[in-house]
Amino acid sequence: MEYDNMFWEYLEKLLKENEIVIDRPKGSSHPKFCDKIYPTDYGYIKNTKSMDGAGIDVFIGTEINKKIDAILCNIDLYRNDSEIKILIGCTEDEKNGIYNFMNNWETMKAIMIRRGN
Repeated sequence: MEYDNMFWEYLEKLLKENEIVIDRPKGSSHPKFCDKIYPTDYGYIKNTKSMDGAGIDVFIGTEINKKIDAILCNIDLYRNDSEIKILIGCTEDEKNGIYNFMNNWETMKAIMIRRGN
């Protein structure tokens, strides 16, 4: 579908035109919930804005090709908001780890939307 393709192209454009900042490396703890460990590098796209007022969040995997191939949409009852998280260059194992990480909270659940071919 044309609009679906344009959505992914717009995400790619955001990445090309803005810097990614990694502020929570793989294996680091969440700043407020120490038992939550990030399965991949985690950060945000500089010069963008998400629901929480900060930059759009990204998970960065280990694939050499840093293609965007999925997003997560989450609902957070703790903060009463929703956001998207962009997955960049993630292996299938990394995607599964991120999906489990995002759904391993009492107050937050997420779905994954994968990019079509």
